[in-house]
Amino acid sequence: MAKFVSTYEKPLPHIGLPDWYAKQWELGQSADVRRSEACQLRNSSRTVRSEGNTTTKWDTYMNNTRLVDRLTELSRWKDVFEDLLQRLLTEIRLLNDEKANMEKEIENISYPLRVASECISMRDCRRGTELTYDEADIELKKELCTLGHLQEELTKRAQAVWEKLNHLETVKFELNLDIEDKNETIRIDKENLELDHTCANISYKPKTLITEGTKSISYEMWLERCHRTKTMLDNELNDCYTFRETMRVTREHAWNDIKAQQDVTDYTLRKRIYQTQKARNELEWQKLKVQKEMEMLRKEITEAEGALTSKTDIVKCVETRLGNRTYRPGAELCKDQVELGLKSEVLQLRQTEEDLNKIIECSRASYNSLESLLTRIVKNLEDKQHSLNTDVMCLDMRSTKTGDRSYSSNETNRNITLTRMEEEIPMES
Repeated sequence: MAKFVSTYEKPLPHIGLPDWYAKQWELGQSADVRRSEACQLRNSSRTVRSEGNTTTKWDTYMNNTRLVDRLTELSRWKDVFEDLLQRLLTEIRLLNDEKANMEKEIENISYPLRVASECISMRDCRRGTELTYDEADIELKKELCTLGHLQEELTKRAQAVWEKLNHLETVKFELNLDIEDKNETIRIDKENLELDHTCANISYKPKTLITEGTKSISYEMWLERCHRTKTMLDNELNDCYTFRETMRVTREHAWNDIKAQQDVTDYTLRKRIYQTQKARNELEWQKLKVQKEMEMLRKEITEAEGALTSKTDIVKCVETRLGNRTYRPGAELCKDQVELGLKSEVLQLRQTEEDLNKIIECSRASYNSLESLLTRIVKNLEDKQHSLNTDVMCLDMRSTKTGDRSYSSNETNRNITLTRMEEEIPMES
């Protein structure tokens, strides 16, 4: 090369032609490998996309089906619990009515209890020999004890009803809470069923797969809990029905016992009224006889006193004759038949006066005894009349002790009239 030709080259090492061919071959090989890998990747991507779409579609379909099945199951259980809730509300209402009836019965028992107590107090005001422990008194006290015992028993039953109602209110609250939970779950699952990938209210929830620390339970536990709740509610409803029937039977038995005892007490009172009236009529007859005897004895005393008074002048006359004959002169003063007769007459008159005085004293003593007896009879009659009025008042007071079992206002007088005790007093002859 000539010295005047100048050249310019980069200050870099140049490669030879074999190296250039080698690099061309290497590039070709790399392109083939990369194209092959890209093809495989494209095929793998197409396969993954196809499988992913298919899997996603079927998973979504299956989960939607599961949601529908779950909604159906939840709705069925919710309907079962709502039906049980309605039955429970009905039982609570009936039990409240039973409680009101029980409290009303307790209040109704208070009146016959007070009546029985007042009857005992009223009959305790009887006087004299009429204050006795008779059958009516025994039955009244037995009725008082029966009423007190039944009132205490019904009060305990009412307390048991109140406790049962509190328990049922707790069960109702828990059942309402369970139904609300199921309604909320149904709402959530319905919203989930309506969601798809085109909805606007979807977002990432990175912590949804974390189950540790949550209060979720297994499906088997949930199903067992539902069955257990249903069984518990069925048992509660059956127990509540049995409890109500027991309360009703208790009330009916209580009133049957009360009515039976009241019938026995009323019978003994009417029997006692009959006995008292019979005794009073007997005493009325005795009073009439004593008064008649006193009147006859009073007349006899008056006649005896008149006879005694009439004998006084006769005695004076006879004694005057004897006195005058003592003035006979001389031998004429002898004990002749006249003197003997006059003396015998005087002795006879004095004996008659003595007998009349004794008769009068005995008659007066007998009259005083009859008068004292009449006073006792009158007093006893007053006591018996007071006792009779007391028993009649007791019977009339007891006639209105219950609303469904009352006598007519004239039934007591009618019963007394039907005894016809007035006919036992004999007519005056």
